[in-house]
Amino acid sequence: MNARINPFKGTGIALVTPFTATHEVDYVALDRLVQHCIAGGVDFLVALGTTAETATLSADEKQRIVAAICAAASGRVPVVQGVGGNDSAKVAAELKAGLREGISGVLSVSPYYNKPTQEGIFRHFAYVAEATELPIILYNVPGRTGSNMAASTTLRIAESVPHAVAVKEASGNMEQCMEVILGAPAGFDLLSGDDNLTLPLVACGAQGVISVSGQGFPKTFSQMVRDARAGNVAAAQKGHYALFHFTQQLFAEGNPGGIKSALKHLGISDDALRLPLWPVSAALDAAIAQSVHQLQNYES
Repeated sequence: MNARINPFKGTGIALVTPFTATHEVDYVALDRLVQHCIAGGVDFLVALGTTAETATLSADEKQRIVAAICAAASGRVPVVQGVGGNDSAKVAAELKAGLREGISGVLSVSPYYNKPTQEGIFRHFAYVAEATELPIILYNVPGRTGSNMAASTTLRIAESVPHAVAVKEASGNMEQCMEVILGAPAGFDLLSGDDNLTLPLVACGAQGVISVSGQGFPKTFSQMVRDARAGNVAAAQKGHYALFHFTQQLFAEGNPGGIKSALKHLGISDDALRLPLWPVSAALDAAIAQSVHQLQNYES
């Protein structure tokens, strides 16, 4: 058996889906966003995650968005596709049907809404993993799913599924993250799912992040992660604190409203969202605009 290797280290970006003012997918802006991220030095891209408002996309839109991201990336960085849900059979069927050529891995969220037991979470991932040979990144985000995937469950999946290569941990529980890092088998890594916890998590042994705020300022964010992984703490702290309040603002009224506000002020895409999401308040939008200006000066 080949040794497990996680190919998704460093800075990954959970891409938004840009919409026009009439709420159609803006493929021109999507291409602009991908070019912006790659030029900023990110290591991989994630399509159809939570930040992409995937729950509001049609099957045809999902296919076109993935195709557009792969075309824009043009093989320069790996592209991971989000494939998850709360019906194990449907998730497995989607994976069995095959993903687009050019997709390098799968990000799969722990089942939401149903609130399964730890045994149910383990059985879900064991089942859907049989439907694909692509590397799988598990995704634990209890604030959205309604249930936490315990460290013991993550490690059990890692031991049982040889092509599970990482977990995106967005529980905000540092001790849980450290339990995963400490107990993980070789080739299985923890990736931060909380932008402002990325530096401390890398210091504890995480191998990167799947970031939202990084698509606003990929140059600063990806350099911060590189510095952290290289043990250059002083330089990493500089980037971390440059982005710290900006990142807090992005999540103050929910994701992806904040990052779409930032991308609007950066001239990359509109801030339109699909219901039930709604753009951020005028006060927060103005605060984000000020932070964008300050960070542009920081990078110049």
